[in-house]
Parts: sequence; C-alpha cells; structure tokens
Amino acid sequence: MNISAGQKPILIVGGTGKTGRRVAQRLAEQGLPLRIGSRNASPAFDWEQPETWAASLEGVCAAYITYYPDLAVSGAAEMVGDFIRLAVRKGVIRLVLLSGRGEPEAQHAEKLLQQSGADWTIVRASWFMQNFSESMMLEPIIAGTLALPADGVREPFIHADDIADVVTAALTDDRHIGQLYEVTGPRMLTFAQATAEIAKATGRNIDYLTITPAEFMQGLAAENVPDDIAALVNELFTVVLDGRNEYISNGVREALGRAPRDFSIFASETAATGIWEQRQ
Repeated sequence: MNISAGQKPILIVGGTGKTGRRVAQRLAEQGLPLRIGSRNASPAFDWEQPETWAASLEGVCAAYITYYPDLAVSGAAEMVGDFIRLAVRKGVIRLVLLSGRGEPEAQHAEKLLQQSGADWTIVRASWFMQNFSESMMLEPIIAGTLALPADGVREPFIHADDIADVVTAALTDDRHIGQLYEVTGPRMLTFAQATAEIAKATGRNIDYLTITPAEFMQGLAAENVPDDIAALVNELFTVVLDGRNEYISNGVREALGRAPRDFSIFASETAATGIWEQRQ
C-alpha cells in the first residue's frame, strides 16, 4: 500500500548525507514520520557497529539504505545484506537501496535486496553533481585548481535532488516496487568540461589538471585523508571511471515522467549560493 502520514516511520540510513538529508526533507514536507539513521541520531546508527541497527529499525515500515563510505568497497555488500535480512526480520516492508553504476560490489548488494522478500526498489546512480560542491572537490575549486586522475572519460553527472525525488517516490508509492532505476543526468561531461561550466557560472578562472594516480594519492595523504577513504576514491577514479559508464540512462524519466536536471542548472544555482567563491 502507499505510505502516508499517520503510519510507522521511515528510516533514512545516512540521513545527514547528500541524498539522505534531501529525502528526509521531502518526507517531512509531506507530513510523513521519519527516523534519521546516523551516528549522532537517537537511537544512533553506525554501519561499523551492527549492534546499533536493531534499535534504528524498531517499528519502522520502510527504509532508505545508503552505505558509507561507498557500496564499491570490499565487504560492503555482505554488510548491507546483513542489514537487509535484519530489516525483514524486524517487519520492515519496503526497502530502497542507493547503488552505483559499474561497481561489482554494489550489484552484489542489489541481488541480495532483490532476493530478500521485501518490497524493493533500487536507484543506481551515476556520479553526483554535488561532489563538486559538497565533497572533496569543493576546496580545490575554491582554490582555483582541480587536479584529478581523470583525463577524457565522460560521466553523466546526476543531481542529488533528482535522486532524492526518485527515492521519495519509491518509498511512498507502490508503483515503484520491484523497479531498478538507473539514474543519470542528461549530458555526459569530462571532469575538465564540468570544471569549465563551474568557472563560467562563477565568473572565475578555475583550472583543471590531469594528474597521475600516484600524484593523486600523494595529495590525499598530504591532506590527511584516511587511508581507506583515499584507496576508495582512487579506485573510483582509476577503475570505475574507465569508460564503462559512458552512457546516459532514462531512470529519472521512467520514475518521475520528467527529464533530469542539467549540469548547467546545478552550476548556476550553486554558484548563486557563493559556496565556490574564494575566501578572503
């Protein structure tokens, strides 16, 4: 049945993250009860502490599952599978999983969800546009030079608001049960082209440099990025971004009946916030 106000809460795992907080906002605007799954929430949720999972799942009717740091990491699917099985045992009816394109570990997690017996939906997303504004690429853009180990490979960057719209629909509308939506933006861009669009939107000179993976890892180490996170990011750039995802999918239109947001819209709207301006 469709989920509506007055029913049991919806759990948002990673409810303070890029997509999680947007989904939480949309559910709240609809007057739906929700529970944030994060380390600072009450009850607390921590992927690394499975003993915290049961309390977060208590009495919920549905859950949006995002895995930190990323479903691409080794062992992620097994952990997500354990969570899914616990959720089903706790009586959670609907599960929506955020997955990634071209990631074998993520696709293993997808299969575990499909076999779980829950009412499932999978949202398999391309790289987020918000990685340029809410993640590790923000500070280099502010500084005026973004240097990455990515040359000519193109990516159809997806707006986090589009992901949140699809996830919210999947959590609340029965029409999305049993669907796998592969969501991308409407255009493929290289990282250099994306950087140029941000520069145009801000009216600033922002350079893009292609560097080697070794140089990239050295830079992460200099910034004291934890080794496991650095290894993950390096793998995403050097393995997943090998051209396997150079295509556009229609998941947003399939789910919502409209086109996804273009990168130019993201760039202009984000530039207007001032977040990419150089600090004095």
